Amino acid sequence: MARYELLNNVAHKDLRIATGFGPQFGDDVGMVPAFPSEYAELQREYPIFFRKDADGQWGSVALLGFEQRENLYLRDGRWNAAYLPGAAAKGPFLIGFQEQRIDGELRREPVIHVDLDHPRVNTGEGEPVFLPQGGNSPYLDHVAGVLRGIRDGVAFGAAMLAAFEALGLLQPVTLAVDLDERHRVDVAGLYSIDREALAALDGPALARLNQAGYLEGAYMVLASLHNVRRLMAEKQRRLREQDAAMPRADA
Repeated sequence: MARYELLNNVAHKDLRIATGFGPQFGDDVGMVPAFPSEYAELQREYPIFFRKDADGQWGSVALLGFEQRENLYLRDGRWNAAYLPGAAAKGPFLIGFQEQRIDGELRREPVIHVDLDHPRVNTGEGEPVFLPQGGNSPYLDHVAGVLRGIRDGVAFGAAMLAAFEALGLLQPVTLAVDLDERHRVDVAGLYSIDREALAALDGPALARLNQAGYLEGAYMVLASLHNVRRLMAEKQRRLREQDAAMPRADA
């Protein structure tokens, strides 16, 4: 269970965050949330899809593997991509809201919380959260930027996906791939942009999508799909490694 506290430089002055990668940090996941604010970076290396959560709410995901606990970007303590998705880069932090009185007016201001039970959190090794004199460390400033991108992307993404759904642009996608004669993967529950439906939109509909900033997102999602081949190639490589490591029956 997570144990979140409002981050401050007194109670948490000695906190450090392990920044390596591995199953011990919860990085062995088949997909992570994705946000339109990072589509431009994500689409270069990850397939982006849409899916509904348990409450029926639409969201974007970056596909990392073909199984629930499979991250094909993870190897030997490294994340093998030039861009780390914000959902992974934020580590044990999230943005919450706190009522603060500013210029005599009560406002809900975003504040950073930290999960003290997260496996990355410790007081011995890793990146310091605060400087010795109490200021934010460069690492915390970076995380704050990541969290702002996530915050901005959540509301924008919800509105964008509502617009896509209203225009009939979302279509289900089932990844059913024969990797070799013995291995097949099936990933269900994913959606993407219906390319033909997008091409069939009339001028006013396209103009509305473009003015809202959603049209670019649709094309970046479509452009990202070539990265499925990258995942397939990595999966096939790992299967060959597993086969090579197995003892032969005639040995």
